[in-house]
Amino acid sequence: MALSMMLPLAACVAALVVAVAAGWGGVLARGTTAVPAAVWAVVAAVAFAAEAGGRAAGWFHDPAVIAGVRLAVVSLSLCPTMALLGAKRPQHGVWQFIVASMACVLALPSASAALARPGSLPDVHPLQRWFMPLLVLVGWMNFAATRHGWAALLVASGQMLLLAEFLPWQDLDVAGADAIDAAAAVAVAAGASLAALQSTLWPAGGRGWRRSHAAVTPLVADEISAPFLALRETLGAAWTLRIAERFNAVATARGWPCRLSFTGLDAAGDPRDESWHRDAGRAARALFARFATDDWLRRHGPAPP
Repeated sequence: MALSMMLPLAACVAALVVAVAAGWGGVLARGTTAVPAAVWAVVAAVAFAAEAGGRAAGWFHDPAVIAGVRLAVVSLSLCPTMALLGAKRPQHGVWQFIVASMACVLALPSASAALARPGSLPDVHPLQRWFMPLLVLVGWMNFAATRHGWAALLVASGQMLLLAEFLPWQDLDVAGADAIDAAAAVAVAAGASLAALQSTLWPAGGRGWRRSHAAVTPLVADEISAPFLALRETLGAAWTLRIAERFNAVATARGWPCRLSFTGLDAAGDPRDESWHRDAGRAARALFARFATDDWLRRHGPAPP
């Protein structure tokens, strides 16, 4: 088999691996607002697999068609990150229309070239050329400080390779495009598989979680920290830091001797003073409910008292 067919075929297989890993991630995240991001990831992976399979089968020869299809695939690949940025109830459902609109706007140069200037390459605006890698960077930063940091780095590296021909400092005609595509697909597949493996074998939170230095009962520590850490690994840093900010504002206003940090609940004061424990648990659950169902919260921590 010629190398010109092997590389796109390898990219196609790797993209299908991404689709399977993203689908499993959606199953693991069921009950949270991260599920739409997993669905977008599956759609983007299947689209890339179809493109790579079409190139392997020799369906695409015109450089303009190849560039146009690639821009559409790149636009879909940015949707999971955008979906996570709006992952808060109740607007997370409507937010998916915004995500779809973003994908359409990013892919618009492909449609414009095909309809108005057949045979010409997509004319991608410089602002779009900067926006796309910036969104990839945001997606990586969201998980860089979590245990999925290495997986996020692999995925972001693959995405940057995928949109290489649309970067601000790069012309549309990229030498060795098939090799770059194969490397991009393998990197994303490795990152997605690593994240799925981590989430399956070592689920975040859980009923056995403890903070030995927290001056609270183990039940309260589990009730708040376990689902918080699970949300951190599911949604990333952006929303969990927002949850911590809101919880700490309530704790300050009510004089609770505790604070919620990126690593969980920290408390001071007399461990025997349980006067604030119930209220703190209720406040935390009210914040978690904006991102997860009651069933998901029960799976990742003890039932509330």
